[in-house]
Amino acid sequence: MFADSPWPKALRGVVLPAACALGLAAPPAALAVDFSHDVVPVLRVHCGTCHAGSQRQGGFSINDRESILAGGDSGTAGVVPGDAAGSELIRRIVSTDPEIRMPAEGAAIPAEAIEILRRWVDGKAPWEDGFSFEGTTYEAPLALRVVELPPPHGDRTHPIDQIVDAYRAAKGIPTPPRCDDSTFIRRASLDLVGLLPTPEAVARFTADPTPDKRRRLVRSLLDDDLARAEHWMTFWNDLLRNDYSGTGFITGGRKQITGWLHRALVDNMSYDRFVRELVSPSDAARGFIDGIVWRGEVNASQTVPIQFAQNVGQTFLGINLKCASCHDSFIDRWKLQQTYELAAVMAPEPLDLFRCEKATGARAEPGWPFPELGQIDGSKPPAERLAQLATLLTDPGNGWVSRNLVNRIWARLMGRGLVHPVDALRAPPWSADLLDWLAGDLVGHGWDTKHLLETICTSEAYGAATPAVDGQPQGGEYVFRGPLPRRLTAEQFTDAVWQLTGAAPGKPDAVVERVKPDPAAPPAAPPAARWIWSNPTASSPPTERRTVRARFTLPAKADHAVAVATADNEVTMWINGQTVGRSADWGKPFAEAVTPHLRVGDNEVLVVAANAAAAGPAALRAEIRVRCGDGSTVALASGDSWEWTATLPDANGLWAHGAPPTDWQQASVIDAQGTWASADTAFTAGLAGTAGPQPMVRAVLVKCTPLQAALGRPNRDQVVTSRPTDLTTLEAIQLANEQALFDTFARGAAQCRAAGGDDPDTLACHLFNAALARLPTETELATAREMLGDVPTDQTVADLLWAVVMLPEFQFVR
Repeated sequence: MFADSPWPKALRGVVLPAACALGLAAPPAALAVDFSHDVVPVLRVHCGTCHAGSQRQGGFSINDRESILAGGDSGTAGVVPGDAAGSELIRRIVSTDPEIRMPAEGAAIPAEAIEILRRWVDGKAPWEDGFSFEGTTYEAPLALRVVELPPPHGDRTHPIDQIVDAYRAAKGIPTPPRCDDSTFIRRASLDLVGLLPTPEAVARFTADPTPDKRRRLVRSLLDDDLARAEHWMTFWNDLLRNDYSGTGFITGGRKQITGWLHRALVDNMSYDRFVRELVSPSDAARGFIDGIVWRGEVNASQTVPIQFAQNVGQTFLGINLKCASCHDSFIDRWKLQQTYELAAVMAPEPLDLFRCEKATGARAEPGWPFPELGQIDGSKPPAERLAQLATLLTDPGNGWVSRNLVNRIWARLMGRGLVHPVDALRAPPWSADLLDWLAGDLVGHGWDTKHLLETICTSEAYGAATPAVDGQPQGGEYVFRGPLPRRLTAEQFTDAVWQLTGAAPGKPDAVVERVKPDPAAPPAAPPAARWIWSNPTASSPPTERRTVRARFTLPAKADHAVAVATADNEVTMWINGQTVGRSADWGKPFAEAVTPHLRVGDNEVLVVAANAAAAGPAALRAEIRVRCGDGSTVALASGDSWEWTATLPDANGLWAHGAPPTDWQQASVIDAQGTWASADTAFTAGLAGTAGPQPMVRAVLVKCTPLQAALGRPNRDQVVTSRPTDLTTLEAIQLANEQALFDTFARGAAQCRAAGGDDPDTLACHLFNAALARLPTETELATAREMLGDVPTDQTVADLLWAVVMLPEFQFVR
């Protein structure tokens, strides 16, 4: 399995054992049957009379998954997930012994129904979150309640703490201690902007003696509008099923809303306006309600209007209408008719109603689930009906929208929602007072999402130490004890690795405006680069290729650097052995951010330029501009200080046998510079268009990679409200064999050595501080020292990077 792994042999063997030691789960089996449509009807019809609701014959209940797994009075497990043959439920329904057989009276369960249950159990008995045969009669009032805050406990006067402290007192739960400062800054940084805090920021924060430093930290993180927006864009991409590639894009059956979403988050658009602009959209935001136009024939529950109803209900109301898109919901109170009425709001005409793919002969007129707030006028055209719906959704009297957002944000920051699961808002919250107080506070502050984040993260409830997870009651018995550990998203993990290694890509795939030009800034200097070749007349036979090089020195670490180059007719550039850009049209220079490829001290630029097969003159023009951390600037422009040779490197910019040629000659500035004047505008724009310094490109802005997919980034064909929480063996294998990750660590080793020095102890302390916001323990330091050796090399540093990144402490927000 690991034969072709790029990792050192010494490390390969620890991946799967480490995964097992950490209790990592095996990859989940594919669902063999559908729980709602296949399993629920069988259990309800054949087992419900004696074992559902208040009926518990023999002590056995099928009300929820915990009960059906536990079994009855005999103490034998009712269902063993993944083992139908070893499950008491299956043993009894297939038995012919009248003393054992279930059901005890009446006809035996049909063979096809038994097979459904057998396949369900073998598929690990998945259960719909929030479903119970006992049902729920709970539903919060439509309007938010006015919550009277309990008196504070001592000096804990934050409104969240007043409610939570009263909750704890009622349940006899002691107040947990605060987490330490290094844990808090890492937690808040990853939660609010999705990035690791720098070692310098950790040092400043932990040394600060002022009592309000946590509040000030939260405010400073939230005031970084770009970082905050690009972190929370992952959350909204999932909820709005927005992506940059995948199903529907090639055929035109799907549209991005990336530019609109990015700007809305950067500007902290009020949430009521955010909802209205998505439900009654301009062209820039229309991709959400238009869904995916699937190719070929689709079932009735996947038409665009039905997708609209499902997505609006789930994303903005916390209502799961997928089951109610085929028939009346088995798991909630929502009816098929209600789903079709909501779908008809955006449809050009009333919808024919289908039940389980069969036409009923009935038609659905436009409507929505809460007519007491107002009706949709079905006589209006779709655009006006959508505007009516948008207004009704965001009416302050509709508590569903504000409660839903508050619940989702709380779940993201605390590890579990006030209502669980987040798509079952009719389930009882563990604190109805806290849910309504937070929702009312959101609305009362102009639907300000940033204010909501600040309110939660400045509470002592958020800043508490993480409680023990094992042995805590779940389901309806859940008790809030503090923020739970949360796994990094695929995007957070990737960003963190890029922070440690400086290996982020030069530009995003998403087309977004990340830095607004400063109108007061002086204009960029015009290009200094000249067209050069091996002779001043640019004479060249067809397909002639020349290698050109230049060297320069950086006095300090580069904050921002850009390279622009073109050649008549093709050009490829490498900096310090790394490919940075290519162009095959001299009128279209490439312009790339090259900051990660530069190092303090000496740097080498290597360029291969080629003439076209049609012959004509040949020429190269290139320029690199660098802004260093000490405020200095460095510029390198093609001219007669550059050198050329006829010897060519390989496709990776490497010389045969590692030996560069010795016949370098001085390049010539071409006499007729005006020959390529039509490319001047593009060349100048390339330099100006990448003016910086640019923030690090974030993983949310690039297309999904195989590693990110393995770590849980979804394809977003459907609305996604939660991601896998368990680390799997599949992911451990992916991490061990991922060539791109190995290359990232190999490239990043030089940056780590530059930042941490070549002393093994100092370097190890730097890596732990950068990755974990703390120094290594004595045991960890000894292990790191052994891995690095007396004189650290790029390889040993890459190995230590890998070891630190594999730690559960790195991969979780605690």
